[in-house]
Amino acid sequence: MAGKGEGPAIGIDLGTTYSCVGVWQHDRVEIIANDQGNRTTPSYVAFTDTERLIGDAAKNQVAMNPTNTVFDAKRLIGRRFSDPSVQADMRLWPFKVIPGPGDKPMIVVKYKGEEKQFSAEEISSMVLIKMREIAEAFLGISIKTLL
Repeated sequence: MAGKGEGPAIGIDLGTTYSCVGVWQHDRVEIIANDQGNRTTPSYVAFTDTERLIGDAAKNQVAMNPTNTVFDAKRLIGRRFSDPSVQADMRLWPFKVIPGPGDKPMIVVKYKGEEKQFSAEEISSMVLIKMREIAEAFLGISIKTLL
């Protein structure tokens, strides 16, 4: 907890469409704005021939790169590829989802010229790392432990 000499306490809300991060300081929670000045960050990850984009940068280029821009990844966590809800969602997504080992849904994108497969947990971890970076930039410290 904050106040125990271990640095500030931060909390991350990993949302299906948007995520946010807050810090407990001065006896209250402050929701931290990202580098665009927004207190919520799109839960989007995009892959291009040269880089990986997360958040606003990813969402802003979705029209130009729809098949390599992943969103709603949280909807896949804990589900099987054969789940009817996954099959219904897939009809709405421009990116490709295939069955992986154990019927786990795997997201397929082209990144730096190669086809890559990511689990929903891996995509979500990229968003979580981005949220940690937003908190680090705001606080001016490195956050090494997240619970």
